[in-house]
Amino acid sequence: MDCRVEPGNDDILDEKTMADARRAPLKDQTDISGARALIVEARFYDDIQDALMEGAVAELKAAGLSHDVVTVPGALEIPAAIEIALDAAESTGKPYDAAIALGCVIRGDTIHFEIVSMESSRALMDLSVARRMPLGNGIITVNTEAQAWARARAGELNKGGDAARAALAMLRIKRRLTRI
Repeated sequence: MDCRVEPGNDDILDEKTMADARRAPLKDQTDISGARALIVEARFYDDIQDALMEGAVAELKAAGLSHDVVTVPGALEIPAAIEIALDAAESTGKPYDAAIALGCVIRGDTIHFEIVSMESSRALMDLSVARRMPLGNGIITVNTEAQAWARARAGELNKGGDAARAALAMLRIKRRLTRI
């Protein structure tokens, strides 16, 4: 299928141009049972957020992890909330082992979309690297609400579940390599 957009054509690509999900089974089975995860969710689009959360929570439960949820207004607040929660958990002697960011940013008529999607992603990457924190970025960035639903639903692209799986994969790597 040709997914190119011709210069000067501002039409938004339709659902048929989405890449299919490709989930190779991960071979690392390092034990992570009993670990604690933090989910920080932006409830800007409540219904879409519910779908993202469903996928993430199912993955955490399947892996035997407990989790806490912190809710923020929008995607830009997610990185700061993760930092605050990580500090608070460490100060109480109950640190988190992994974090998952969940939210949805739908393109509008201004550059706000680019700012929110790029800055939240950059801040999450900076946080993950600086803290060596396994972190799954489940902030979906889409052109339309239909694309958001296709990515959010657990029965479709399941990006909430993907974010949790990414965090779990990184946690397994961290556990395995730090035991050496």
